[in-house]
Amino acid sequence: MLLEEPVVSVGILSGKQISFELYGDFSIQGFKQKFSGRFSAELKGNTIICKNAKDKIEISNEIIFEPGDLTVDSFLIKEVPIGKEFHWERKETQRFCGSLKLLKDGDVIWVINILPVAQYLKSVISSEMSAKSSLQLLKAHAIVSRSWLLAQIEKLKSLNEKGNDNKYEYQTDSEIIKWQDRGDHMFFNVCADDHCQRYQGISKISTEASNSAVDQTKGIVLMYGGMICDARYSKSCGGITESFENVWEPVKHDYLSSVIDYKFDPENYNLDFSSEANAKRWILSNPASFCNTNDERILSQVLVDYDQETTDFYRWKIEYSQKQIAELINSKAGIDFGDILDMVPVERGDSARLVRLKVIGTKKEMIIGKELEIRRLLSPTHLYSSAFVVDKEGDEEGIPQKFLIHGAGWGHGVGLCQIGAAVMATRGYQFDEILLHYFKGAKLKKIY
Repeated sequence: MLLEEPVVSVGILSGKQISFELYGDFSIQGFKQKFSGRFSAELKGNTIICKNAKDKIEISNEIIFEPGDLTVDSFLIKEVPIGKEFHWERKETQRFCGSLKLLKDGDVIWVINILPVAQYLKSVISSEMSAKSSLQLLKAHAIVSRSWLLAQIEKLKSLNEKGNDNKYEYQTDSEIIKWQDRGDHMFFNVCADDHCQRYQGISKISTEASNSAVDQTKGIVLMYGGMICDARYSKSCGGITESFENVWEPVKHDYLSSVIDYKFDPENYNLDFSSEANAKRWILSNPASFCNTNDERILSQVLVDYDQETTDFYRWKIEYSQKQIAELINSKAGIDFGDILDMVPVERGDSARLVRLKVIGTKKEMIIGKELEIRRLLSPTHLYSSAFVVDKEGDEEGIPQKFLIHGAGWGHGVGLCQIGAAVMATRGYQFDEILLHYFKGAKLKKIY
């Protein structure tokens, strides 16, 4: 059990030149004066040069601006990238509380925010979803996000001690299997984007509900077997959540096993997705589940403005011409497959998400995995999910001219389904009922 609330370091962005604004009285260890106003920072040799109209600071490795009052002082960063490599990628101006750390890393400077976990979580649950969401949904998400964060901090310590980098790649002439987990940052605990958890500063904290959700669940985490749960979440599971080992490292976590996202099992479906016929029937149908909703009021709780650019998340379809799919796959894989003849499922997970996919071309055939690599391969950004089936049309001399991809869900599908949880909250489920639905066998415990 922790004696007090921990702090977290969050990587915001990196660049050769950084501009920022300090609002309040910030101090730097070793300097007597207080700092405020507009600053720029750049590297000159091995030195960080940080200056404004009246001050110039030169430090070799890192500079930390400490706020005089955590509740009032803040700093502003412009052009913060969000949704990197996703279809909603853009840049925003964001305001942060806590300390501002500038760290030299080769020829770039990292902007790192150091703050108490509670302040971090209040932003996360307001960035991952609307701060106007129901209190029960926000409380559930606060506990999931807190659990994931503290589990990642512990996991990263262990990896650093062992010298591991939390990445995996297996490659032969016929197969490429990759996974990369979220805890792979060297200079900070987590990043601020979807790779870890969305954290977009204090400007996103717009309601008392988001503050209350964090405060009322202070120190509460999901536990299993005496350990903090490595709690995961995604937008829409598509009716069934996925098992952890099918997406990330081949380690089974019982609390991250697949669950039906409803109050009872779907009728007239065989959920053995090792049968392609069963997978196709599931993906091409519209089974009842918590996350199967078109209720705009509910969706607006989970889908922030740019997420709402996606409307067809539960069941979806995209089309590619032969030219489009060939150029996309050859570019993304860095391999010349030639014309694409087929994409054949090799292995599916418990939610029908593909774990291994064979791509067959006129020049090359290869198996690709895991889930995220498949999604990256078949989209300029990321395919909504890897739970899909492929139909081919327009054969010309043995070469299909069109590929139709029908899919289910949005995201990796492991752990809490955000849209499903929003529906559950609307139907009267309490935060603990929501959590124990998605994390089977886990328990809630207050650790600080």
